[in-house]
Amino acid sequence: MNNNSSHIEITKIIPENLDQKRLDLALSNLLPEYSRARIQTWIKAGYVKVDGKLLQSKDKISANQNISINAVIADIGQAQPQSIALDIVYDDQDIIVINKPPGLVTHPGAGNTNNTLLNALLYHYPELSKLPRAGIIHRLDKDTSGLMVVTRNLISHNKLTCALQKREITREYEAIVNGRLVAGGTVDAPIGRHQVKRTHMAVKSNGKPAITHYRIIKQFSMHTHISVLLETGRTHQIRVHMAHIGHPVTGDPNYSKTNTISEKLHPTLRQKLEPFKRQALHARRLELQHPTTENLVSWEAKPPKDFEELLKTLTKYDGPVAIGI
Repeated sequence: MNNNSSHIEITKIIPENLDQKRLDLALSNLLPEYSRARIQTWIKAGYVKVDGKLLQSKDKISANQNISINAVIADIGQAQPQSIALDIVYDDQDIIVINKPPGLVTHPGAGNTNNTLLNALLYHYPELSKLPRAGIIHRLDKDTSGLMVVTRNLISHNKLTCALQKREITREYEAIVNGRLVAGGTVDAPIGRHQVKRTHMAVKSNGKPAITHYRIIKQFSMHTHISVLLETGRTHQIRVHMAHIGHPVTGDPNYSKTNTISEKLHPTLRQKLEPFKRQALHARRLELQHPTTENLVSWEAKPPKDFEELLKTLTKYDGPVAIGI
């Protein structure tokens, strides 16, 4: 087997116990480090040959046939390692847990190929060049801070990607939202691409299912500090859902109908809110089943300084009513 950052080459002989099995099922058994969906994609793309011939996923294979695979495994493009400091909360041979600061883009995109979390990961962990998206299995928006898990090998990547799809990874956030919520609740509203603003998302009847649970940590006269638990993981989900119920995340430049700061607020609070030009959203807790030990593990991270200072100012100048976590 030959592995590098752009492709993998594998040769296998079908054993007796997989005789007359579907090709995709047989390969899933032989190569547990890869998901069945990825294997099916390789077969469809023509990366898999059986005795030198191309087959379909559903075709049956026989014992002692030769399998050859020459497939693309990474999709990090031309991203280069860059010496960017990272707050590593935890790492072992299988996973890395990072506390991402606000302002750091997760991975390269159009017109943004440098200074991302992915570039930083390639520098600190060069072996990640052999993994899809350098081991990143989920993302946080540029200006959202908090905990992310990154995988360090294909087996962990496959297991945690599947766990994420099955909603088995717990991601808890805290946010400051505009307006005074009177109780916690659940937003169950499908999300899809915005019809006009193509970089934005929106609640749409034909969108993908999206469920967000929220509860109050502390009420203020014109803001609320909340805890948010994601049941699904759609792009911009918390930001879209909170805006949908009339309580956009404070400072959100995209989903707040107005960024006008009320003149009713104390002047000191107004001075704190005016320069706060990002969404006040932080991924504070992450819980998952470790891909190797299978133990349930969790991590917590406090919000960054600007978030904490905004909370202190709200507490002092916006009439808090404590509810408690």
